[in-house]
Amino acid sequence: MDPYKHSKIRKTAGEGVVLFGCLNAVVSRRAIGNLFLALALLCHAGCLDASTTRVYNFTVKPLSVTRVCKTKSLVSVNGMYPGPTLYANEGDRILVNVTNSAEYNITIHWHGVRQLLSGWSDGPVYVTQCPLQTGQSFVYNFTLTKQSGTLLWHAHATWLRGTVYGAIVIFPQSGTSYPFKFPYKEHVIILGEWWNANVEEVESRALLSGGPPAVPDAYTINGWPGPLYNCSQKDVYVLKVFPQKTYLLRVINAALNTDLFFSVSKHNLTVVEVDGDYIKPYATDKIVLAPGQTTNVLLSTDQPAGRYYMWGSPYISAQNVSFQKTQTLALLEYKGLFNAAAAPVLSAFPIPNDTNSVTKFSTSLRGLADSLHQASVPQTVDKNLLITVGLGVKPCGENHICQGPNRTKFTASMNNVSFVMPDIAVLQAYFFNISGVFTRDFPDNPPFPFNYTGLPPTNQTPDRGTKAVVLPFNSNVQVILQDTSIQGTESHPIHSHGYSFYIVGQGFGNYNPSNASSFNLVDPPKRNTIAVPVGGWAAIRFKADNPGIWLVHCHLEIHISWGLASLFLVPNGVGPSQSLPPPPPDLPKC
Repeated sequence: MDPYKHSKIRKTAGEGVVLFGCLNAVVSRRAIGNLFLALALLCHAGCLDASTTRVYNFTVKPLSVTRVCKTKSLVSVNGMYPGPTLYANEGDRILVNVTNSAEYNITIHWHGVRQLLSGWSDGPVYVTQCPLQTGQSFVYNFTLTKQSGTLLWHAHATWLRGTVYGAIVIFPQSGTSYPFKFPYKEHVIILGEWWNANVEEVESRALLSGGPPAVPDAYTINGWPGPLYNCSQKDVYVLKVFPQKTYLLRVINAALNTDLFFSVSKHNLTVVEVDGDYIKPYATDKIVLAPGQTTNVLLSTDQPAGRYYMWGSPYISAQNVSFQKTQTLALLEYKGLFNAAAAPVLSAFPIPNDTNSVTKFSTSLRGLADSLHQASVPQTVDKNLLITVGLGVKPCGENHICQGPNRTKFTASMNNVSFVMPDIAVLQAYFFNISGVFTRDFPDNPPFPFNYTGLPPTNQTPDRGTKAVVLPFNSNVQVILQDTSIQGTESHPIHSHGYSFYIVGQGFGNYNPSNASSFNLVDPPKRNTIAVPVGGWAAIRFKADNPGIWLVHCHLEIHISWGLASLFLVPNGVGPSQSLPPPPPDLPKC
C-alpha cells in the first residue's frame, strides 16, 4: 500500500526535490540553492544505491508574528512558524541545504534520527559542528535507517529551537504499511511555548541572574495559543474531521522547558508509536510528552457531530516552580450539521503535578515485538554506567546579585560534572586529534555517592569540564539514570543523540542492583528521550554500533544551559562500514 495515498505529501513535497538514485534528472517546483554542492556531497557520501534521495531547502530568516497581544520578529525556517514538515520514506537519503539569513548563529538537529555513520550532520553546536554564521550554508546529509513514524527537527544553538522547529514524518518502506489500522487521514500536532520576549533574551537574562528563566506567556498548538489567553479568541488551530473515521495524529512536544499532557475532549486515543518506533496499541484518554518526545495516536471520530477542544496542559514535577498555568486549546470540528452556537466540549484538565498519570502512561508502553518488528534488546551488558542527573549551585561572583538559592547561581550536572561548551566542535577535535578540547574521563559512576533522593550533600557545587565516556564499539551498554534531590527532585527528559534505546526499567527512589531482576527484556519501548521519574531512576540499554561523538543531555533547555549534559564517544569498528567517514567539504569552520 502506498503510504502517501492518504497524506499531504504531494502538496508539501514542493519544499524540496526528489532524486531517484544518483543519475536521474532533477525537477523542482522551486529553486534549490547550492544544488551543485548538494549533489557533490551525495556522491561524497556514497551514491551507490538507487534509493530515493529527497532534497530540501531551509532558509533561516526573521518573521514577524503576533500572538497574545504581542508582535515580534522571531527566527523561522522558510518564513513559517512552526517550520515546514520534512516527509520521507524509511530508507530514504535526506539532503537539507540550510542557509542562515538570520542575525544569530544557528545549527539544525534532526532529533531522533540515528545518523548512522553521518555524525557530521547531527547538528548540536560545538559538538558535531561549528555554527552557521549569517550568510553561510551547509548541506545536512543523512539516511533514515530502520526508522519510521514521527520525529522532529529543531535548532540546536542557544534557545533558538523555541521558534525554529518542525516535524519529520517517516512513512514505512515501499511495499509495507502500518502495523495498525490504516488511517483515513494524518495530521501533525506540535505543542510549543510562546514568549513575548525573544527567546535569546529569555536565556541570557536567566544565565545572567543565575535564577530560573521567565515562564512562557502561552503554550501553543501548531503555533496558536487558543482562546484562553488575552487577544487570542480567534488564534485557534482548527482540525476539521469527518465522523466515523480513524485519524492518525502525530503529536510532538517542541516546548523548551515544559512537559505537556495532550488530550482530545471526550475522545479516546490509541497510542501506536513513540519516538519513531512502533508499540503495542495502548488506549488512554490522555498522553504526556516531555520536550523532544513524539507520540502517534489513532483518533476515532465516533462522538456526536459537534466541536471538541484538544488541549495541552503542563506537567510540573519540580516543587515550588513557576509555570504558565493557562492551557492551550485547539478545535476538533466535525463536518456536518450541529449547533454552531453551542460552546465546544471541554474535558477536565489534570492537576499540574499529576505524577500518577504520568507514571501510568510511561509504564504501560510496550514495544511491538511481533514477527516483523523483533526487539533486539541487549540481554547481556558489557558496559554499565550509573549517571546521576540534577541541579546544583555555584558561586555568584563578585559585584553580582544573583537570584539562585541563597544568592547563588543555578548549575546542573551529570555525575557531578557540569558540561562546558567548547569553542571547537568536539567531533572535529576527535577526528583530527586536536588536544585540549575535551577529555575521555567522564566517570562511570558518581564520584561522590550519597543518598541521591534523600538529604542532599553539603557541597552542591559540581566540577566543570567537557568530558566523554568511551563506549567500546559494538558493546552492549546499560545506563542507569538517577534523579537527585540536590535543589529538589525533578523529572529530567534525557535525550541521546545518535541512538535510540530500550527502556528496560524505571522506578522511584534510589536504584538498587536488585531492581534488575524486574527489567523487561522482552518487549520494552524504544525511545530517544526518556523522562527520568521525579525522585527516581530509569534503566536503558542499547548497542554502541554507531561511531562518533554523541551528546547526551537534558531536553529542558534551561538545564542544558546550566550544564546538564555529557558525551558518548564510540570509536570506529573494523573497516569502512564501521567507521565514521571524513567530514564533508562544506562543514562550517569555527
